[in-house]
Amino acid sequence: MTDRKPPGVSFESFVDKQIREAAERGEFRRLSGFGKPLPDDAAPYDELWWIKQKMHREGMGALPPSLRLRKEAEEAAEAVAAAASEAQVRRVLGEINTKIAEALRRPPAGPPLRLTPFDVEAELARWREARDPKGA
Repeated sequence: MTDRKPPGVSFESFVDKQIREAAERGEFRRLSGFGKPLPDDAAPYDELWWIKQKMHREGMGALPPSLRLRKEAEEAAEAVAAAASEAQVRRVLGEINTKIAEALRRPPAGPPLRLTPFDVEAELARWREARDPKGA
């Protein structure tokens, strides 16, 4: 829309003409939201909508540190179940236990932590049992 409105032409008709010509040239087809429905506008207005959308697009979360550590502990338990060796199990549990111990020394912000360090030997016994249920 680099053209200037000619004198004597109403603004509305000038804008309508520019939009029609751009649509005829296919310029709207290159827009990122072309062919997609508009977002729901029934939700109440949120001043931080753009920050939340950016965080969602970037895959960022806004969990408090204590909840983030709980999530990491759950992911560590899943990593132990999928581990290929005892060394890998020890490494995963060592890393999360270090984080948990630090959080217990200096509690993070957010809800109560409610975590204790993993018992490495007990977790290894469970890991071995899951690998060889017969004990052979």
